[in-house]
Amino acid sequence: MRLGLLALLLLAASCAKPGPAPQPRYQLGEGYRMGGLWSYPREDYSLDEAGIAAIQPTRQGLTANGEASDPRAMVAAHRTLQLPAIVTVTNLENGRSVRLRVNDRGPEQPGRIIGVSPRAAELLGARGAFRARVVVDGQASREAVEGLPGQPRLAIETAPMGRVDRESLAPPPGARGGAGPAVTASARSDDAAPMARAPEALPERVMQGYANPGQIWLDAGQFFRRDLAQAQAARLGGRAEPFGPGGRQQQWRVRAGPYASIAEADAALLRALRGGQPDLRLAVE
Repeated sequence: MRLGLLALLLLAASCAKPGPAPQPRYQLGEGYRMGGLWSYPREDYSLDEAGIAAIQPTRQGLTANGEASDPRAMVAAHRTLQLPAIVTVTNLENGRSVRLRVNDRGPEQPGRIIGVSPRAAELLGARGAFRARVVVDGQASREAVEGLPGQPRLAIETAPMGRVDRESLAPPPGARGGAGPAVTASARSDDAAPMARAPEALPERVMQGYANPGQIWLDAGQFFRRDLAQAQAARLGGRAEPFGPGGRQQQWRVRAGPYASIAEADAALLRALRGGQPDLRLAVE
């Protein structure tokens, strides 16, 4: 009986197909719909935003940019940032910060600005959704994409150069000097393709600062016309506020809140989504 069971287990193991091999690459991509909201990826090396963070579910396979999923690594998911990117995530509720490598798309739940790995959540002292600030490290993020397949490169076309022969001429009358030997130079127009680098494994380093949870708001877009902003605010049950420079460039933002808890803010966001509002986000200030 035991021999038969062992044979079945060996057979199942031999028939199991290995998963796809990791192939880390630079990833941006087109707009996509997730969790009822559209997201439009774009390069951003100066992002600094505060909102609600989520904890990513544990899963197997590859990330959006071809890396191996690892719930114990210092990684995160973002809806729009270029992949990979290096960010500092701060739990505003207790002041703890960690550096994470963004290598996946998400979170799926609307109203979340970033999803952190289960291990990162442990270090941040988070057991569920939490108020967070996300700041991109521009220099580290640029270094992280260097050499990865798919990285955008500026194409500069030059005239093709082959073998070039040059010869020194005799000096003109009255000049001192002598004719040197003929010089031969060779140049090639093709450059070697950059070598892909392995993903950077960030250390588990926690920085402790001051707690500053802030207030939660539901933002529903910005407008250059006050009447359009007021109409949007009426649909949302919020208000239109002046935003940015005054005069002809005056803008109006629509927001509702503040909300006493994440659950209350989520309920307001869900009502707005059901009402057909397209441009929504939960912000912390």
